[in-house]
Amino acid sequence: MTNLCYCGSSTDFSTCCQPFIQGTKKAPTALALMKSRYAAYCVNASDYLIASTHSSQRHQYDKADLEAWATESMWQKLEILSTKDGQENDIKGEVIFKAYYLDAQKQAHIHHEHSQFVKENDTWFFHSGKIVKPTIPNRNDACPCGSGKKYKKCCGR
Repeated sequence: MTNLCYCGSSTDFSTCCQPFIQGTKKAPTALALMKSRYAAYCVNASDYLIASTHSSQRHQYDKADLEAWATESMWQKLEILSTKDGQENDIKGEVIFKAYYLDAQKQAHIHHEHSQFVKENDTWFFHSGKIVKPTIPNRNDACPCGSGKKYKKCCGR
């Protein structure tokens, strides 16, 4: 049975992001780390989210808060908008993405972030992120939950 990865790669979770989350492989690029962190929210892997955050930034994150957000949210899809650097031979990288989710009340949200990554001792870490102004779908847009319906006929009711 195939369990497609949450990051949208169209490959099996067990060979895509799961090895990074379980610590059996290191993410080779900033983008791979970012995708695995999204997948970690989907499977509520808070220990990985903390461990993959740069040590200088970990004090800003609370395990219980991460777990609450991951549990209360129904993650719908990840959209990568752009990347800069962050390849295997780089020491810094940037990823701009949108993560679509429904909150506990089934309201659609888009987490739009410009993330910074750093590589230390051959390991990529999330360093910081700047939230891009939140967007609410237009009532006639496709619903971000992936239903194929217009937002006004689905989660926008």
